[in-house]
Amino acid sequence: MSKKWIILGLIMMMLGTLLAGCGGSSSKEQTVRVYMGGEPETLDPAKITGVPEGNYAQAMFEGLTEVDKDGLTVPAAAEKWDVSPDGLVYTFHLRANKWSNGEPVTAKDFEFAWKRLLKPETAAEYSYMLFPVKGAEAYNSGKGSVDEVGVKALDDNTLQVTLEKPTAYFPSVCAHSSTYPVNQKIVEANGDKWAGDVATLIGNGPFKLTEWTHSSKLVMVKNDQYWDKDKVKLNKVEWLLVEEVATALSMFENNQLDYVDLPPMTEVERLKKENKLQFDKIEGSYYYEFNTKKAPFDNPKVRRAFAMAIDREAINKNVLHDVHKPLYAWVPYGFTNPVTKKDFREEGGDLFKGNVEEAKKLLAEAGYPDGKGLPPITLLYNTNENHKAIAEAIQEMWKKNLGVSVELQNQEWKVFLGTRKSGDYQVARAGWNADYTDPMTFGDYLLTGGGNNYGRYSNPAYDKLIATAQSTNDQAVRMQAMHDADKIAMDDMAIAPIYSYSHYYCLNPKVKGLISPPTAILNLKYITIQD
Repeated sequence: MSKKWIILGLIMMMLGTLLAGCGGSSSKEQTVRVYMGGEPETLDPAKITGVPEGNYAQAMFEGLTEVDKDGLTVPAAAEKWDVSPDGLVYTFHLRANKWSNGEPVTAKDFEFAWKRLLKPETAAEYSYMLFPVKGAEAYNSGKGSVDEVGVKALDDNTLQVTLEKPTAYFPSVCAHSSTYPVNQKIVEANGDKWAGDVATLIGNGPFKLTEWTHSSKLVMVKNDQYWDKDKVKLNKVEWLLVEEVATALSMFENNQLDYVDLPPMTEVERLKKENKLQFDKIEGSYYYEFNTKKAPFDNPKVRRAFAMAIDREAINKNVLHDVHKPLYAWVPYGFTNPVTKKDFREEGGDLFKGNVEEAKKLLAEAGYPDGKGLPPITLLYNTNENHKAIAEAIQEMWKKNLGVSVELQNQEWKVFLGTRKSGDYQVARAGWNADYTDPMTFGDYLLTGGGNNYGRYSNPAYDKLIATAQSTNDQAVRMQAMHDADKIAMDDMAIAPIYSYSHYYCLNPKVKGLISPPTAILNLKYITIQD
């Protein structure tokens, strides 16, 4: 069966089942139809890594804290918390809440979830989020005991967390999906299968999952057990799961979807003119990830040559339609230095520049004059029209500027993530959004052995600077250490930054109350549909 007929059949099916007809959402229905991406790799909070999955989980689960529209950390499952004078002990006081199956949510569920995240057998890429916790890294690495991890339920409503060292941004960490609670009884009774079955995938958030048709849709309804259910006006959330964003945009323009994330770049100018596009601040980078353990990108001169041969201004103008901002460092725009009150990236400045002649010189010094002698190189990206357009532009630049022929390869999202995790690639498209509103969310990404450091970058000097920034509450010392680490990463060209994100999307004007914070994880809790 041809791809065209498959897509057509999907749209027809959505018309009959997922969607409420061509009239779009109405205030009576209080249903919102959302497109964030394709089939989730997983919905287990301990194993989620992608932005689409983070959005699906945000609707079903709730952490101790959450991020508001301004990027500030505010109470969520915890109504308040106390911090000891030395900054090492956090005591979280939980609200009275229930799981979507009616069982009470307790501090023990958080303790279980956090220790499960750290358990070596879980192999969670985001285990490092909890490394500020005393004994967490030692347990995760197999060098310590779970009993030594500083997480303890004092009673059903009180969670005590002891840290290794003062961590100024720790409340922000507690909003991340990896720290969501899970129901201990359900998980232990069903093993890893619990997160793939609608019957057992229960949460403590504003919505609960009722249907999962793979590669088609997720359906969630209002969770009547949620502590703040009176503020939840939506009755239903329907998520479209397809790889083709052009299909989603077509459905939006036919009143069959209410929200489409990152519509095709080729449509941006038209959508702007028709006032169908909205923009939000986001803390994120789009970059090309080098496999630093695989030739030829195990050589920093080759990495630097390829990075400097990219004309980011041309990409921004001709492919991105000036939506984003060219980036010449690892940490993107959007973070505020709490000491200077300036944008972290603006005060740090550009850490390299595009330079074709210098790129050619570096490639020759690495032993590959005019690209001669290089092994075959493949650039990997996940199936998406925007990623394809960028890859084709950079492929042409590398050919013109370096004399290097690069093959392009695309994979569906789940396969693509698996390929990157396994290290079975040379250079791949990647993106990173802030997990919390502090530059450290980028700093710890490139640590040696980091759970999401798929390029296997490693530099002891970088690791030492990040350790310094993680071990003090002195914000001036923290920020300087991160600026210094950022420079080392770019001297090594650990990755090739391309642009700093701006979040753009299409939203039905009837949808009011959507919170779109700088982390790119939407909060649907306060949405209402108004005619």
